[in-house]
Amino acid sequence: MSATSQFTFAPATGVGSLPGGDAREAAKTATGSFEDFPFLPELPARGPGADMIGRTAGMLVELYARVEPSGWRLGDRPGRDTKRARSWLGEDLDALEEFTQGYEGQLKVQAVGPWTLAAALELRNGESALSDAGACRDLAGSLAEGLRQHLAEVRRRIPGAQLVLQLDEPSLISVLRGQVRTASGYRTHRAVDRQIVESTLRDVVGVHADGPVVVHSCAPDVPFALLRRAGAAAVSFDFSLLTERDDDAIGEAVEGGTRLFAGVVPGTDTALSDPAGSVMGVRTLWRRLGLHPGLLAEAVTVTPACGLAGASPEYARRALAHCVQAARSLADNPE
Repeated sequence: MSATSQFTFAPATGVGSLPGGDAREAAKTATGSFEDFPFLPELPARGPGADMIGRTAGMLVELYARVEPSGWRLGDRPGRDTKRARSWLGEDLDALEEFTQGYEGQLKVQAVGPWTLAAALELRNGESALSDAGACRDLAGSLAEGLRQHLAEVRRRIPGAQLVLQLDEPSLISVLRGQVRTASGYRTHRAVDRQIVESTLRDVVGVHADGPVVVHSCAPDVPFALLRRAGAAAVSFDFSLLTERDDDAIGEAVEGGTRLFAGVVPGTDTALSDPAGSVMGVRTLWRRLGLHPGLLAEAVTVTPACGLAGASPEYARRALAHCVQAARSLADNPE
């Protein structure tokens, strides 16, 4: 954490997914929209292996997954689904490398975090890996090693980039509350102890020791304090899901130096307000918390509310451009 405490995040970026299946077009959009904070796009419309779970499953070391009718299931050896996931990731990296020749600046890459992965991947018996503490440990270790290799590969391809790792954890609160359903659908898995959740996250976050880690969740009740303790330099969330119950945690996060990736631009096609209107809620929150307006640009990165895979290509481009304009509005008129 100390190595990244002075990291200054750029004012706007994307979350991860984009519509369509053209890697070059996606890379062009991600790099063209954010001159100082592009991201490695994900294109789940291509099918299994390009979805967030399949993509990250393809990064695992000495663990492999295949597609079953019920979802992704761990197996003994790499099959066509693993190979397809790795092939698509390579294609995406090729495209990003093409559009970042000579680039020096922040670059974000995304992967599913250990607890959402454990909730989504099935064991041989069809139950979630979450049902087996040993399987969760093995999965987290495999993910950590896979992320080390992935980050090294991105550094090799784009040596001037300051890498930011984003861990997607939309199922985290369900894991903490015992709300992840069993294979039958009639019961739920037992809640995982918060200290174990935090410790596992800390181990995976620690993989990127020389750069910052963002944890993203577009689910309600993001556990800001737990993520901070686990070493997250920033927390990414859907701003529309905040309630006043979150005020204390957000205030403590900001005062503790945690960056907020505020998802204020809708992730699916809709009429966009003017950029100042998009960040009005952020300003209102700031006033309610009694925080200094001058901190806004230092503490907030503007993003879409979640991934843009469900949007039209035209809207996705407009939404990303809108994030840049909204961030500029926040910096120019913090009051």
